[in-house]
Amino acid sequence: MNFNLDTILTLTTLAMGLIWFADAAFFARRRRQHRSQASASDPGKVTVKPLREPWWVDYARSFFPVLLAVLLIRSFLVEPFHIPSSSMVPTLLVGDFILVNRYDYGLRLPVLDTKILSIGEPKRGQVIVFHYPEHSALRYCSENPICGPMGLQEVWHSAGTDYIKRVIGVPGDHIRYQNGTLFINGVRVPSRTIGPYTGPDVQGATLSREHIGTAASDILTNTYSGYPAGPDGEWTVPAREYFVMGDNRGDSFDSRYWGFVPQRDLVGRAMLIWFNIDAFRNTALWRRIGDVIH
Repeated sequence: MNFNLDTILTLTTLAMGLIWFADAAFFARRRRQHRSQASASDPGKVTVKPLREPWWVDYARSFFPVLLAVLLIRSFLVEPFHIPSSSMVPTLLVGDFILVNRYDYGLRLPVLDTKILSIGEPKRGQVIVFHYPEHSALRYCSENPICGPMGLQEVWHSAGTDYIKRVIGVPGDHIRYQNGTLFINGVRVPSRTIGPYTGPDVQGATLSREHIGTAASDILTNTYSGYPAGPDGEWTVPAREYFVMGDNRGDSFDSRYWGFVPQRDLVGRAMLIWFNIDAFRNTALWRRIGDVIH
């Protein structure tokens, strides 16, 4: 069990609820009986000091409904997420705060991540948040030289974190990436070069527009990293797993390096940007607030 925010929130809510329930079921009755006995022994003047409600019970009764509401919203409706890296530029910038739809891909129990209701599955072109699959990634990296020593180190570093990428391949798809060109099931994905990228977070990149299914997204190639557009390769997506890539193709640690995202590690679909703090200028980019993520 990773002691992340969801775990802490769940355990705190459970503790508050148990304190409130135990007091209401057992100790509150004792206090009422004590007050009744005190009043009966001296109707004119209470000579027995009444038992007062402990402060922690008052806190539990006050905070439990609030914590429960936050837990239910985060677990089953929407969850906030902060963009920490430039792997999804230009779609998402470092410092974007986004909302993640938790119910599109099924309802899951908090902490345990056990699916209790199937609703839908990720589609090609959607931007998803997922728990980084360090165990399968470590196995994949150890068997594929493209991952390399730095990749193995990054896998260890990523353990216990959440990632955000774009779905490129769904179960059964054959993916080929060659010299910056993407093929899905043998068909070249339409892409049009727009020109040099002039936005924030990345320099020296080429901006292109790519169409995966019915979704159009802007991507970057020829970035400052060691690869002009990321490593070449071919992959067949296993059942109940997904192939994902960052929109900043030359600077994204994604399925090309560490393999696939298991269905059990899905968190949800990225919906919209609700706030932004420019990570390099320490100012807000107000124009991004409210943008829907495509």
